[in-house]
Amino acid sequence: MKTWILSLLVLLSGCAHVQQPSVSNDRVAALLNDAAFSAPSRPADAGGLFDLSPAMQRHLASPRFQALLREHGKTKGLVYALYDTNELKLDYDSSYTGTAAETYAARQGNCLSLVIMTAAFARRLDLSVRFQDVQIEDTWSRDQALFLVSSHVNLSLAPRGPRTDEDYDPSAMLTIDFVPGMAISRQRVRYLSETDIVALYMNNRAAEELAQGRLADAYWWARGALLKKPALAAAWNTLGVVYQRSGQPVLAEQVYRTALERDPDSLVVLQNLAPLLAANGKQEEAEQLTQRAARLYPAPPYHFFNQAMAAYKAGNFAQARTLFAREVARAPYNDEFHFWLGIANLQLGELTTAEKQLALARDMSVRSDARERYSAKLAHLRGVAPRTGAQR
Repeated sequence: MKTWILSLLVLLSGCAHVQQPSVSNDRVAALLNDAAFSAPSRPADAGGLFDLSPAMQRHLASPRFQALLREHGKTKGLVYALYDTNELKLDYDSSYTGTAAETYAARQGNCLSLVIMTAAFARRLDLSVRFQDVQIEDTWSRDQALFLVSSHVNLSLAPRGPRTDEDYDPSAMLTIDFVPGMAISRQRVRYLSETDIVALYMNNRAAEELAQGRLADAYWWARGALLKKPALAAAWNTLGVVYQRSGQPVLAEQVYRTALERDPDSLVVLQNLAPLLAANGKQEEAEQLTQRAARLYPAPPYHFFNQAMAAYKAGNFAQARTLFAREVARAPYNDEFHFWLGIANLQLGELTTAEKQLALARDMSVRSDARERYSAKLAHLRGVAPRTGAQR
């Protein structure tokens, strides 16, 4: 296991909480520090986010695609054409947020990427597109030395109304969701604008650059997200992480404070700001924030997991299994929790249960590279007797 830095968390998402109090452009400008960062390796803009590539245009004009549109109508025909396993065979992968063209070329993407690509096709077909923030609990995961906090976005399509996209019959709307097993009919949603989607895309790109250690690129993407949507709390937090990692603690503190104004109960921001305040010599305020976070979140994400890892390292595999199981119970879609529950069972000689948990880790993973690793470990487990000292 690597040493994970709890203070550095970013909000990576299909969508994060976007409807926050307004922030002036002057406030954004005052907290930017362009001179501290080199130019980005590629332009950090979203100008062509919804553009169809030549390959996408050819696909749209293909006989098979057109036949599906004629058979099912534009709305359902588009869904069949894009997501039928006999067509594109798209794969879910949370590791990169692409443009419409990039997602199509890669044949994979996270929920935001797939929403962007689908919207690009839908608009070419003159369909109304409605972007939606799905009100479900945020999902926590880890990538290198970052905790990533993800929420979820989907979209609804319908034939265009006579005047605007808002002129639609709700019964004609078809909601498309890209997470398997999501109960669409019971979802509570909040409608998002295209500006929200663009800002969220740019914030995701900033978080992904952060995970790769490319601080300059992360800065320019976070900067772009805030200029697009100054009230986006997630982008303020991401910018704070960039400043903190680039050795600008005073500026990081100012930015985290702005993020906390947008979302006062954010565990992410509270856990980022408190230790930074302590490092900046503001011990009393840091303690107050720590206590507030503890009151709001007495057992935050990874709480039982961290206890389980301590028990595992101490050789107490039975206790570790119990604690891993508690995390799995409250976060059943976290592949890392299933993996370590499997490893604890393996140490206890429970081969069948270990195999089941490793299979769940593989199936729950939203990253293609992780699925490959889990598959390899599962195949190894099935082929050899359990050994002690298993490591990830």
